[in-house]
Amino acid sequence: MTQAARGERVHIGVFGRRNAGKSSLVNALTGQRAALVSEVAGTTTDPVYQPMELHGAGAVVFIDTAGFDDTGELGGLRVGRTREASARAEIGLVLFEDEDMDALNATDGAEDNAFFWAKQLLASGVSVFPVVSKGDLRAETGAAMAEKIKAQLNLPVYCVSAATGEGVETLREALVRRIAQGEERSLLAGLAGPGDMVLLVMPQDAEAPKGRLILPQVQTIRALLDDCCVAVGCTPETMDAALAALRNPPALIITDSQVFSAVAEKTPKESKLTSFSVLFAAYKGDISYFRDSAAKVRNLPSDARILIAEACTHNALDADIGRVKIPAMLRKKLGDGLRIENVGGADFPVDLSGYDLVVHCGACMFNRRYVLSRVAAAKAAGVPMTNYGILIAEMKGILDKVTIPRP
Repeated sequence: MTQAARGERVHIGVFGRRNAGKSSLVNALTGQRAALVSEVAGTTTDPVYQPMELHGAGAVVFIDTAGFDDTGELGGLRVGRTREASARAEIGLVLFEDEDMDALNATDGAEDNAFFWAKQLLASGVSVFPVVSKGDLRAETGAAMAEKIKAQLNLPVYCVSAATGEGVETLREALVRRIAQGEERSLLAGLAGPGDMVLLVMPQDAEAPKGRLILPQVQTIRALLDDCCVAVGCTPETMDAALAALRNPPALIITDSQVFSAVAEKTPKESKLTSFSVLFAAYKGDISYFRDSAAKVRNLPSDARILIAEACTHNALDADIGRVKIPAMLRKKLGDGLRIENVGGADFPVDLSGYDLVVHCGACMFNRRYVLSRVAAAKAAGVPMTNYGILIAEMKGILDKVTIPRP
């Protein structure tokens, strides 16, 4: 379980003021010294992602963040990192301090208080757990604080002490119950089921890491095995031999999007066709929006400004799909006047209004919550957003032959 990909883990963000006890709470919940603890305010400067297994819930990752009340130019950058981390959180533990109680009477909408962050997280669909921390130091005031917080947020409030362990187990059990109620999603989205033969076409070219498969292929194979499918792998060069060796046409063919056209030509009429990237478009993002947005590529101006975003960061190769192949396809279709920008990892613009199109990778490294936050930003800016596989199928003129997973 410790080897589960971060994008497949439930993300639990921990938010609060500097020195509110965020790192201590993470350590108490994980039962280990996962986060650095100090009496010095501002010890945590960047979000710290701590993968672990939460007993009864499975694989999770705790996000220990910098204090949202940090000050100065550098402090503002730290708060920005905390805000970015909040876009990944599916569950938010918001720690309340005595200073946060003053926000009940504030009228200036200040962002450096727990009430503001709790309401922002709730508005974005995050499950919020309000926490009164350092309970051992609040024997007389903790209960009153909890009542005020509950009245404002209409949520259960958890009083804990990382020092004594008071309330930690109650909070852990509540987290387990919430995670157990979470949405169950399948990467295959009903495209294949028990006993179905599935052929995976996986190029082993310069972009394929030597000695191993890329993460989308690994996760897809695992999903096929979990769903009791029969998985057969081949390269584009051996696809003919693979099909000839099968008694019947496969129920589903999953290919790398880069060879969509060649594989589509060889796909038997009895077989459904999709790609790893298309599967992840539905699993991680908004497949309907991606499909509708891809159709708008036909009408983009010749000087369109296009953003291509990758979840991971890596050194681009000569055959890189996001930095070489897709830009070449777009320029061939729309002209050399296109203005194409590439970003990787967390480097995603806050303001998308200046772009005509956003193209995202499959996002196997991200959780669904983070991808949907980017989709929401594109929709808010009125900018079409699509996915590598959907876009390639559209530009190759074969999108109608591709099986699109249900939303």
